[in-house]
Amino acid sequence: MTQRKALITGTAGFIGFHLARLLLAEGFRVHGYDGMTDYYDVTLKQRRHAMLLQCPGFSATEGMLEDQAGFDKIADEFEPDVIVHLAAQAGVRYSIENPRAYVDANILGSFNVMEAARRAGVRHLLMASTSSVYGANEEMPFDEGQKADTPLTVYAATKKAGEAMGHAWAHIHGLPVTMFRFFTVYGPWGRPDMAYFKFTRAILEGRPIDVYNNGEMWRDFTYVDDLVRAIRLLIDVVPGGPDTAVEGDSLSPAAPFRIVNIGNSDKVRLTDFIAALETACGREATRNLMPMQPGDVPATWADCTLLTRLTGYRPGTPLNEGLGQFVDWYRHDRIREEAKDA
Repeated sequence: MTQRKALITGTAGFIGFHLARLLLAEGFRVHGYDGMTDYYDVTLKQRRHAMLLQCPGFSATEGMLEDQAGFDKIADEFEPDVIVHLAAQAGVRYSIENPRAYVDANILGSFNVMEAARRAGVRHLLMASTSSVYGANEEMPFDEGQKADTPLTVYAATKKAGEAMGHAWAHIHGLPVTMFRFFTVYGPWGRPDMAYFKFTRAILEGRPIDVYNNGEMWRDFTYVDDLVRAIRLLIDVVPGGPDTAVEGDSLSPAAPFRIVNIGNSDKVRLTDFIAALETACGREATRNLMPMQPGDVPATWADCTLLTRLTGYRPGTPLNEGLGQFVDWYRHDRIREEAKDA
């Protein structure tokens, strides 16, 4: 049997790293492409890639997605069966400060990935979107059939643009495309700019944490292992004609294109999340209550019925278990890795 090959953008990033590890464990050959940008600590990205490079089936290229010729060269040489596009300029609030970075990485970069996928004739292109595209929608839980026309940040707008471009490429070129909308992903090897990472650091160091909107916020927290398992299963669910549709499908009537939510299907109040994190840390947090930040939404909550119908899988790692795994990594594995660099 021919070994399957996956080209993943963003393998030095949080989600890309975990997905690459999962695919490698299942026997895929994986080539990673990452720009190693300095939005957050580059050494953390380097550690992730160093771990992946210990696997004989993994290879990697450092480069920016805006470099179309460079990415095309990699795609042509590797000849992937599937491309999973996870690389992006992330962060909701940073998009208010530096919108150009989002246009370059999330729109131009995605365009280059789609063109490479078209030229390579991949069996399936999967691209990351975000729950932020639901924007000002108030009806919850969010499902894929709702309109997503009211983005509240440049980040969300660029991700919505990526969805629209993906549909156009699927229609024009017959390229099977699946977009997945992530809901607040957390876990070991996570991003230091995320609230749960900042909270953990502050609690363990005895510093106060900033709690926005006085804690009156709800999020659908998704453990990273659940998320990448869902992506892995969706790789094999290739959108096609009407005969590939399931009940309640988002499959386009005009293209082999589908949008799928990936979340935990449960909304958790921020104050309850902090309480669970305090338990995991074994310490209480000192809360600095703050007003809502620009671009934030009061709640996100995923309806993942479609994911389950397509794959038979439903993410469900309990919050206390997932946070326990993260805090354990933060206290032990992270410190051990940093000691190697000292």
